[in-house]
Amino acid sequence: MNLEKLSRRQRQILELAKDNGFVSIDSMAQDFSVTTQTIRRDINELCDAKLLNRFHGGASFSSSVLNLDYTQRQGINAQEKEGIAQFVAREIPNNASLFINMGTTNESVAQALMGHTGLRVITNSLSVAHIMSPNPSFEIIVAGGVVRNVDRSIIGEATIDFFRQFRADYGVIAVGGIDEDGSLLDYDYGGVRVSQTIIENARHTLLVADSSKYGRNALVRLGHLSQINTLVTDSMPTEPLSSIIKSLDLEVLC
Repeated sequence: MNLEKLSRRQRQILELAKDNGFVSIDSMAQDFSVTTQTIRRDINELCDAKLLNRFHGGASFSSSVLNLDYTQRQGINAQEKEGIAQFVAREIPNNASLFINMGTTNESVAQALMGHTGLRVITNSLSVAHIMSPNPSFEIIVAGGVVRNVDRSIIGEATIDFFRQFRADYGVIAVGGIDEDGSLLDYDYGGVRVSQTIIENARHTLLVADSSKYGRNALVRLGHLSQINTLVTDSMPTEPLSSIIKSLDLEVLC
């Protein structure tokens, strides 16, 4: 969409999303003194033009190089992430081994697994380790490497070498976005390499992705949906991504 074709209000919404990272439908309706339906139409048009990324209750600014602040991501689609986490917890039995990488959805997964027993968890997320460590029946194995301040994840060559020492029953990974051709995308090369290592060394890989990740633009290619065994999400994507999913031997829990 040509930016000149945007209405004045849509341009203002886009600027607010750039400044704040995301916008809320309710707050925009209040600020512009219009109905939530009007703001929702504006946001839908901006999302269709790939200027914003849609999520429950609002939208975030679309950038291939900058992700939202971690605390902002924790608040986006929080209920959907909890629902996804409950599905993952049902798929993983007691006394299983699993990789879990960093991400706000995976923090919800870690919490949902706390009712299990006998799990052996290999992770590069200090947040995941903190959440799961109170369960005395779990063995939590934390990778070495460089701690990334923004999300308390651990990355680097030492991290990758560490993960390669294990062959786990399950791998639970989160991504920054899923492109329309089924490519799995993320913003950070170091984190991507850890996710790739998990896919290579897990017997069964579960991708956790809420609907805000569909069509989201991120710079680094992690892999493709064809490398995933199970997609756990809150809703099916639209075309053309839905046709790609149907063409793959991919279990979808929605």
